[in-house]
Amino acid sequence: MKILIILVICISLLACKKETSKQMEYKRIQLEKQRDTKSNDSITGLDEIEFQREQSLKIKRESILKKEDDQEELKELVLSKSFLKDEDCYLITFKYPYLNEGINQSHANFNSYLEKDYLDIEGVEKAILEKGEVVCDSTRTRDDRSKKMVDYKIFSLDDKLISVLFYNETYYHRKPYPSYSFDSFNYDLVNSKFMKYEDFFNTGSEEELREILNEVLSKKIKSGEIYYDCWEISAEDFYSSKDNFVINNLTVEYFFDDCVICPAYTGTFSVSIPLELLKPVLKQHNSNPLLL
Repeated sequence: MKILIILVICISLLACKKETSKQMEYKRIQLEKQRDTKSNDSITGLDEIEFQREQSLKIKRESILKKEDDQEELKELVLSKSFLKDEDCYLITFKYPYLNEGINQSHANFNSYLEKDYLDIEGVEKAILEKGEVVCDSTRTRDDRSKKMVDYKIFSLDDKLISVLFYNETYYHRKPYPSYSFDSFNYDLVNSKFMKYEDFFNTGSEEELREILNEVLSKKIKSGEIYYDCWEISAEDFYSSKDNFVINNLTVEYFFDDCVICPAYTGTFSVSIPLELLKPVLKQHNSNPLLL
């Protein structure tokens, strides 16, 4: 059984290079508990590894899929479209929002950007072929293919702004775990334009906002609301993701890819900051939808 535990820990390390000895000890203890609840003969070593893997994936998926959004309330404005490319060696599925141009012709700006620039199917194919080491052969099953699946959540702020969160679930051939990454867009419905960090926050306020974000994150860690061995966001990681947020229920929710703020298996990808805490860095301009 000691050998089995070491194997599980090694597989977990592949999911996130930032895992520490504390995290591995935590997983070892959890695995021991799961083993003790089962009879010694009821499950094989390989079954137990697969069980641990499935539990981790379930936590990660559910943290995203169960997130409530405003899609139902926006059903007249937002139509869902999808794209499928089903090849022998890989599968690509995209689901994305399409704004009703019958309501406002200028919504074409949003639709055109998503379909022509963001989706970039050719670029996705190239990445899968390169990173996934895709090789078509007679031994490959369709379940063993590299896969990229993209879906979205959408949020609304007082009919003035929509925030779109794309979540990417990517499986590469011969990799034991999928990877998760996120892209978000904030779109001004009144002026028909995409908004960036500087449209909401003071220019040069990145470090101050990062400190606010880390204060919120630290409190959640200390309270036990999220896993105790998550870590504060670095300056490098924040600057590369400073536009990766959505406006949701009077909060600014920042999203980060696998392993940026927490071990991959925890399913924690975001930090929500109440607008009240962001007042010192909010841009004081009447075009800022966060100035309610």
